[in-house]
Amino acid sequence: MTWPELLLLVVAGFCTGIVGFVTGMASIVSYPALLAAGLTPVAANVTNTVSLVAIGVGATANSGRELTGRGPTLVRWSVLSALGGVLGAVLLLVAPPGVFERIVPALVAVASLALLVQPLVRRHLGEAHLPRLVPAGIFLTAVYGGYFGAGAGVIFLSLMLLCTSETLWSATVLKSFLLGISNLVAAVGFAVFGPVHWAAAVALALGALAGGWCGPPLVKVIPPGPLKIAIGVGGLGLAVFLAR
Repeated sequence: MTWPELLLLVVAGFCTGIVGFVTGMASIVSYPALLAAGLTPVAANVTNTVSLVAIGVGATANSGRELTGRGPTLVRWSVLSALGGVLGAVLLLVAPPGVFERIVPALVAVASLALLVQPLVRRHLGEAHLPRLVPAGIFLTAVYGGYFGAGAGVIFLSLMLLCTSETLWSATVLKSFLLGISNLVAAVGFAVFGPVHWAAAVALALGALAGGWCGPPLVKVIPPGPLKIAIGVGGLGLAVFLAR
């Protein structure tokens, strides 16, 4: 891989970090960038997962105060996210190609629609929460994140905003932290058993670290309503892209 290609991956990584934190759709930038750099689909997938760990690191470093005071709940959610990431990585390495590809567009589309109708649903539910759905949802989202991950952030945001009283800001911080954990444990497995392109992973991660750091201030100043609409519409576009 040439130096110009690596520099382009650093720039793509920075955009990935911002897009990933703000919208939860990091892979829509990073995955095509890795393919354009000449990586095979499987190598791009595992290299992408390794590099996306940097988004969670950068974002948590700049917004970690939101995670304080959550105690045992955050620990339980972290364990579920780690277990899901392990399972997702195993599925990617041992399952036949195409196991998830048929259902991924539908998952992302449903999550995007759920995000768009979330204000109406929350008005109907009032103060009611659906806490029993959250642990299972975190685990399954982490499995998908470890396996492929495009749109995993949208699915996570929809889960938290529909089933809990989390604000968009706190849900975004939790999304980056928990999906960062699932990416980390999956990345460990890929580092040992997967075809990681390390030069590309480091270049993309450097940019993603900076982009993840810059993401929290942007979310704080963007109005929640328009941001939810933008994420939902973008998620629907991602679902169409994945389906094709």
